[in-house]
Amino acid sequence: MASEPPLLSMSGITKSFPGVRALDGVDLDVQAGEVHCLLGQNGAGKSTLIKVLAGAHQPDTGTIRWRGDDVTLRSPIAAMRLGIATIYQELDLVEHLSVAENVHLGHEPTAAGFVVRGRAAKASTADLLKRLGHPEIDPGRLVGDLSAAHQQIVSMARALSHDVRLIVMDEPSAALDPDEVDNLFRIVGDLTAAGVAVVYISHRLEEIRRIGDRVTVLKDGRAVARGLPAKSTPTSEVVSLMTGRNVEYVFPPRPAAPPAAGEPVLTVENLSRQGEFAPLDLQVRPGEIVGLAGLVGSGRSEILETIYGARKPDTGRVLVDGTPLRPGSVRAAVRAGLGLAPEERKAQALLMLESVTRNVSVSSMSRFARAGWIDRGAELGAARAAVRELSLRPDNPDVPVRTLSGGNQQKAVLARWLLRGCRVLLLDEPTRGVDVGARAELYAVVRRLADEGLAVLLVSSEVPEVLGLADRVLVLREGSVVHTAPARELDEHRVLDLVMEGSPAS
Repeated sequence: MASEPPLLSMSGITKSFPGVRALDGVDLDVQAGEVHCLLGQNGAGKSTLIKVLAGAHQPDTGTIRWRGDDVTLRSPIAAMRLGIATIYQELDLVEHLSVAENVHLGHEPTAAGFVVRGRAAKASTADLLKRLGHPEIDPGRLVGDLSAAHQQIVSMARALSHDVRLIVMDEPSAALDPDEVDNLFRIVGDLTAAGVAVVYISHRLEEIRRIGDRVTVLKDGRAVARGLPAKSTPTSEVVSLMTGRNVEYVFPPRPAAPPAAGEPVLTVENLSRQGEFAPLDLQVRPGEIVGLAGLVGSGRSEILETIYGARKPDTGRVLVDGTPLRPGSVRAAVRAGLGLAPEERKAQALLMLESVTRNVSVSSMSRFARAGWIDRGAELGAARAAVRELSLRPDNPDVPVRTLSGGNQQKAVLARWLLRGCRVLLLDEPTRGVDVGARAELYAVVRRLADEGLAVLLVSSEVPEVLGLADRVLVLREGSVVHTAPARELDEHRVLDLVMEGSPAS
């Protein structure tokens, strides 16, 4: 296979976004009929690289050769016309359209040049679903009514509805049970036997060994290893290649002794959600930062959202100061003193067209109500005090929050919960989209709030961030806690070994 010219060759690919160089001269060669696995921690550049390959991002520099010819992938349609299909982890299906409509979206069967032939679309979709081992999926059913696993199959059928020569699969097994994973691997085997190449992204090394031919490892936007044999490269070598960063992490000092006295503010007992995370117990005391470390799909964000009441648990309960909260009630959680800074702050936390003042005060409006009216002066004064406490810039709470940098937008979210009198702060990816300098400021803010008695539960994809900021760490793998230890007793290599291989806790 290696003696043949590559089906795909990407050379010297660079891509920068404001404040970050996502790709820094990446090379990738993929042969026809192989499964080429792409490994790297969150933030290593995998997603950016596959979006360049899919035509969703344009590289700043570098060349792409397809079947020996230089090409420019100006759009996803251009990539698809060449035979390159991408199945993202976050599936880009249209929920209110049928299975057949999604499969043929953008290249619908026509009659007389313009009339969509629904019967033909359904028939060809049924053939594709049968090929994928799921003839039970009704081509006429709405995609929004399907399970996550069946939606994954629909996305694969859409890729195969084109004359595809290379398929990119981003964490395709994340929503699948073991039987469905076996079916996925059967499909991949059929594709590669027909000469189709697969770029396979997964954090699960057992999958890489089972299905992969070669491995490329990314770290900090660079390809630090290319063409490693997937089945024989030792785990220790892969983990070592993935660890160690160029990004500077500047963490404030921890207390000499982590808080251990006093009753916990937050207690979680036997909390679970089927298919998302197994029964979980944890406690967070005043002044303590507890970190949840795990990879994509490990249940980290789902745990935080369930504690916050945005998801209803199947079992267990959440207690604040010993008092149980009503399950699945955000209002009850907020009234009890919980605050959530979610992963997608722009979509889930911020009112982007409103001022900083309104974003900070929105969870405390009853404080400023006077006979049915909002006391604007009181609202502005409280917001100004909150943003000054966090050194938010610019120091003008009347500016639209959309004009702020990522770090200052995150400070606005934190200021909201400070104004509310939050006692337990839930942080989901607190520095996502934040530049290096602003990260250090946010770390200092979180540590200071904890030192003042706030209880913090932290989730981050970046293992150094969890280890550097937290006092105690729970390591998650596929929805279960596999290890718990003080952060001082863990290192990045050990955590990655736990979450990628499921090694027993020592």
